[in-house]
Formats: sequence, structure tokens, C-alpha cells
Amino acid sequence: MKELTALEAAHLIAAGQLTSETVVRSCLERIKALEASVQAWEHLDADEAIAQARLADRSNIRGPLHGVPLAIKDVIDTMDMPTAYGSRIYRGHRPASDATCVALARATGAIILGKTVTTEFGLGPSGKTRNPHNPAHTPGGSSSGSAAAVGCGMVPWAFGTQTWGSVIRPASFCGIVGYKPTYGKADVTGIKTLAGGLDTLGLLARSVADVGLLASVVTGGRIAAETLPQTPRIGFLDTSPLGSLDPATQNLLAETVRRLSQGGAQIHDVPSPASMASWPEILGLVYRWEMVQAFAWERLYRRDEFQPETRQAFERCERSATPKSYEVGLARANEARAGCASLFTDCDVLLVPAAVGEAPEGFESTGDARFNGVWSMLQLPCLTLPMGRGGAGLPIGLQLVGSRGEDARLLRAACFVEACLAGTRLTSKSTPPSIRHSP
Repeated sequence: MKELTALEAAHLIAAGQLTSETVVRSCLERIKALEASVQAWEHLDADEAIAQARLADRSNIRGPLHGVPLAIKDVIDTMDMPTAYGSRIYRGHRPASDATCVALARATGAIILGKTVTTEFGLGPSGKTRNPHNPAHTPGGSSSGSAAAVGCGMVPWAFGTQTWGSVIRPASFCGIVGYKPTYGKADVTGIKTLAGGLDTLGLLARSVADVGLLASVVTGGRIAAETLPQTPRIGFLDTSPLGSLDPATQNLLAETVRRLSQGGAQIHDVPSPASMASWPEILGLVYRWEMVQAFAWERLYRRDEFQPETRQAFERCERSATPKSYEVGLARANEARAGCASLFTDCDVLLVPAAVGEAPEGFESTGDARFNGVWSMLQLPCLTLPMGRGGAGLPIGLQLVGSRGEDARLLRAACFVEACLAGTRLTSKSTPPSIRHSP
């Protein structure tokens, strides 16, 4: 048996050395074995997935994703599968068309395996999904099902979305690679947005090369498909104004900096900007108003059908969000976005925490997003990689942040970091392979 990344599977399928049906059946076997404990899926039709795979095996290669299964977060429209946005308000809803990202993936040959669990509208309380490394802990959110499914080998890659930290944080908690492109880099038509000025499509996979290939498809080639490692200049940013870290995370970051320096990276400390402490406040001003506006219909006609926590969140935002506060937030956000360019004067990427620590125990919360939301507000690309484990034995990731529009540079730097940390990548039995096949 051999472990394969999504990219390796795609290459073998294209070369005629592996069938799509073999890959899909391997994923379905993994789902059958683990779904009862992980609960990552909202909709799954095994017979349809196998039929898609057989058709792919009889067809000419359509593109770089040909024959490889892909999971879709349930806030992203699919014309042939229910899309409920994690809410009973839309139970059984069948969109008339695919979201842009889904259509682009299909056009290049991807097999849409199913829909993964999300919190309600990407906002509400933790859903049914459990952390694949310890089911007593949250997988993070709101891309919980996507991260957990990739994290336990049910599918090689998945789509998620991020408003605050809904890709980076669950990827960190589940021990995989998570990538949020620069705001606007990928079209979000057909995605149920939570806050239009913040939301981005997100990608989850088990390697940087995998997310690089998927990114090239969903951005229509605006990001190059091949991502080669490049020795980066890394700024180790002081994020103390955003709050403190779990000691294990702090130690892992320090050790990671040491290993990257030994690997040849140029690393220097970057002081926190004077305005950093105000970034979460700015984020809140923008987010609250945009969220209230985006859900005008649901608040007017279906308010009583929200989950209690979701309804309470809307009510808090309704009380505090005003046109004036939003205009102030936009002005301050634009100022912060312009000012953060200076952070990259002497570095290609910033190294920052992906989360406070490991995934918290229990399901009252999907975890603290303080180290994620500010980069969403700044509309910068960011990516998380697993860097080790904490005191409870659960994954902890690092986060790399790139300058606006420089996604290719971020991915090249991430490839370098991934290679440097190869000796410390997760090897626990709880981290199964993405795909298996017999040679």
C-alpha cells in the first residue's frame, strides 16, 4: 500500500496507472469506517460518486483534477446535491446551479464526493462533527466537516470558506494544510456569504502542492498550478497585542523558527504595528453590519427557525451595527490595509500563530479566532501548516501570511516551510493517508 496526495493521485490517473473508481472506493471505505465517530458529512451518495468515477475512467482527461474526489462545504451551492447552509431554514434546498468554484472543479474533472458539515450559515454553534484526532474535542469551524474529512483521510481535499478563521483554525486543529486566498482572488458566486467584504473561498488539503493545484483551478489560472519551494525571507511578527498563546504553541513557534533558520530561511523579528490592538475592533465594525444586511430575508421571515445561538448573535449585531459605525469601520479598515504593506518591506511572508493552541475540549465553541480574523479584515492571503502537537496530543499549526495579491509567493514560501518541517510532520496513527492503492 502507498500513501498518495491528491496531486499524486491526479498524476497517476492521468497516466493510466490508477483509476478514479479505485480512489473513490478507497475514500468511501474510509468514510464507512470513521463517519460514525467523526460525523463530517451532511450529504453523501456513494452510488453516484462511483458512477461519476466510472464515467471519468471512460473519458478523456478533462483537466488537472480529473478523477480525484473533492468535498464541498455545505454553504456552497451544488445543483445536484442539497445545500442547506447548515440551517433547518434551507433543509432540502436544491440550488438551480453550482457555485463558480464547484463548476470550475467539475470542468477540470473533479469528482464531487458530497457536502460536508458547516455550522449554521458559518456562524452558529458547533455542529455534529468531531475532531478526528480526539472526538471529545472540536474540529474547529465553521469549515468543520471539510477539515475533519481531510484530516482523517476520507477525502484528499475540500472546499471551505472563511470570514474570520473558518479555514485556518479548523485546519490547524485537524492537522492539515488550510489556505485562504487574497480577498477577491477566487469568485464567490454561489456561496452563502456571511459578510461580503470579508468572505473568501478556502481550500483544505494534506500538502501545499495540493492546495496550489486547486487554487489554480478556482482562480481561473490567476495562481500558477505548480508551486516550487523558494527560500523565503520570513518575518516573525509580534502578535502579543492580540493576546497570549498556549505555552505549548509558544514553544513550538520558537522551535519552528529555529528549524527554519537552520534550513536556510532568512528570519528576523518584526515588531507589531501600533494599530494592531485595534484590528479586532475594526473587524467587528465591518462584520456586524455586513452580516445583518446579508441575512435581511432570513431575519424578516424565518427568524424563529434560527438555532438559538445564531438568533442571539444576530440580535447582538442588530443592536450595535449602525450605518455610521459601518462607515467608520470601512474607513479604518482601508487605512489598516494600506498601512500593513510596510510589514512586508523586508520579508516575503509573516510567521504568526494559527490558533491559541490545540482544539479545545467540548463543543460549546469552535475555538478562539483572534489570530485569524485580523488577516481576513486586512484581506491578506494566509496558509496554515501542521508544526507539531500540544500537551493533549492534538495538532497545532503555524500560519504564514502573505502580502495582498502575492499568493504565489506565499505558496512558494509555504512549500519551503513544509519541506523544512518534514521531519516533524504528524505521523500518529490518528492521521491516516489521504488515498491508498495497491501497486
